[in-house]
Amino acid sequence: MANAFAGIEIGKRSLMTHTQQIQTAGHNISNADTEGYTRQRVQVKTFDPIYRPDLERAEVPGQIGQGTTVESINRLRDELLDQRISAQTNKESYWATREKYYTMIEDIYNEPDEISIRTNMDKYWQSWQELSVYPESQAARQAVVTRGETLAESVQQRFKALSGVGTLLNGDIEGSVKQVNNYAKQIADLNKEIIKSKAMGDNPNDLLDRRDLLVEKLSGLINITTDTRDNDEFMVHMDGHILVQGGISRKLDVEPRTDNNGYSTVVWGDTGNTAEISGGSLGALIELRDDDIRSELQKLNTMTMNFADLVNDVHRNGIGMNNVSGLDFFVQQPFVTSANGNFDRNGDGTDDSSYIFRFTGTNALNPQDKVGLEGVMTISGKNGNINVPYHPTDTIEEVVARINDSDGEVKAYLDRDNHLVLKATTAMAMENPDFVIRHVEDSGMFLTGYSGILNGSGEAGAYDFAQANAVNALRGDFAVAPVLNPAGYIEVNSAIKSDVLSVAAAYPNNQGKSMIGDGRAAVEIASIRNTSVMIGKDRTFDDYFANSVTNVALKGEQAETNMLSQNAIMNDLRDLRDSISGVNIDEELAEIIKFQHGYNAAAKFVSVMDSLLDTVINRLGV
Repeated sequence: MANAFAGIEIGKRSLMTHTQQIQTAGHNISNADTEGYTRQRVQVKTFDPIYRPDLERAEVPGQIGQGTTVESINRLRDELLDQRISAQTNKESYWATREKYYTMIEDIYNEPDEISIRTNMDKYWQSWQELSVYPESQAARQAVVTRGETLAESVQQRFKALSGVGTLLNGDIEGSVKQVNNYAKQIADLNKEIIKSKAMGDNPNDLLDRRDLLVEKLSGLINITTDTRDNDEFMVHMDGHILVQGGISRKLDVEPRTDNNGYSTVVWGDTGNTAEISGGSLGALIELRDDDIRSELQKLNTMTMNFADLVNDVHRNGIGMNNVSGLDFFVQQPFVTSANGNFDRNGDGTDDSSYIFRFTGTNALNPQDKVGLEGVMTISGKNGNINVPYHPTDTIEEVVARINDSDGEVKAYLDRDNHLVLKATTAMAMENPDFVIRHVEDSGMFLTGYSGILNGSGEAGAYDFAQANAVNALRGDFAVAPVLNPAGYIEVNSAIKSDVLSVAAAYPNNQGKSMIGDGRAAVEIASIRNTSVMIGKDRTFDDYFANSVTNVALKGEQAETNMLSQNAIMNDLRDLRDSISGVNIDEELAEIIKFQHGYNAAAKFVSVMDSLLDTVINRLGV
């Protein structure tokens, strides 16, 4: 026979269950505005009946119910949707970061026309053109000097602006690394608490919400994936590497490196290996600093270096009204003080490298002549050395074009005396120095006896920068590499600023004097503007300016378009998640009213059972 007090137990369980449901709904309402909170629902089941078929039981029809009980309190969460949001958050933050910084970069290039580098350079060329018409004019010479100073200042201003963005990016990278470490540690700590709670049979819903929120925030910083092992060990991977494993988290560190303007490299704290970060805001910051800003600075440096070198080449051979010659119009700081470009690259106190920017051959060449030689030139490229062949039927012009069209980091042209010139460009690999020719070799005679650059053919006569006094392999003239970031140091020669008559508009006559009315040097400098001078991949200075502005504008447009696209995707995903996991105040209030009615009914049931027991105990047989 069932216990006489079974009804009281049933009523008590019902009261407790409805109380838990009301409390859970209240918990939802109180956290309606809590970031990352997932609404919860009480899972109710019937309490185990008194009799089971496999046990001895009384002769009664069926099992005797014992009311209800709380089975669990669960979060209303779609895990597949969470994974999609985590993946898209990574892309959203990546493009948002690029869009923000490209707005800054576009502001640098979208200068007012009157103070832009291109406008100042146009005025500079015009001043030389005017001087060529009036070579006796001191005012025209003053205009050349003043506009040269203005141009140099505008180049320095752009360099400082781009460097400022790079410094800002570097600071954001270091701050983001600290955030990643903080989030990873918090996730690991939560993993410990969650495991303890689950071991006791509980559902740690609020802890899981906090962990999911941290994971989403972490995915905005870096590209991560998550998985849970069979033993409930939660793991976070960053680009294939473990970042969090259960209660253990790995740290990221930053280390400054001298070959990247002193900027920091992100490394793993436990191994010191470089951390490859491909997405999220941190990945975007690193890419912006090490690729985009570095590329823009390299282009500016390349333009500046070639511009100053070409102007100086003519000006050095010209002569001023005061009969002074041999002066460079622009001055640059050399990277090394050694006349042979010797440099201690590994820092052991012994010179082990040669930093040379330019080779000039000794022989005058006719661009239309056929070389009549067969061989293969080997020059330094982006990823190792590359080969540039030449054939007997090739003209000098075709060989030069083949060098320039190759993937090498050495460019060629014929100077004003038709001597072959080889110049270094900026290096794609960060470990390689900019404006340093690393390797030049010729299996035949084109670079040796024909053009007069190398002393010998083959590997034995090759020039390689990874040794001191490598210039011994050269036959012609050479120039040492400029200081890092020449765009930040370019200025007009102080000797010319102090005496504008030193501006060389003419070439010396047979007596080494300047002739009245001679403006040949000024004409030649003015003609550099439209000359194919190979500024990296750009043929002319006008090509450089056009491509620079176009490139920045297109990348800014790409970032903005992709950011808007990702925002639209994320808005849809977040709305869908909110419809499943978000708290609706009206819905929760309706649930509370429903549970309140259930609680009142259970209380009435207990009251009735109490009355029945009172009748049996106190009034039966009276």
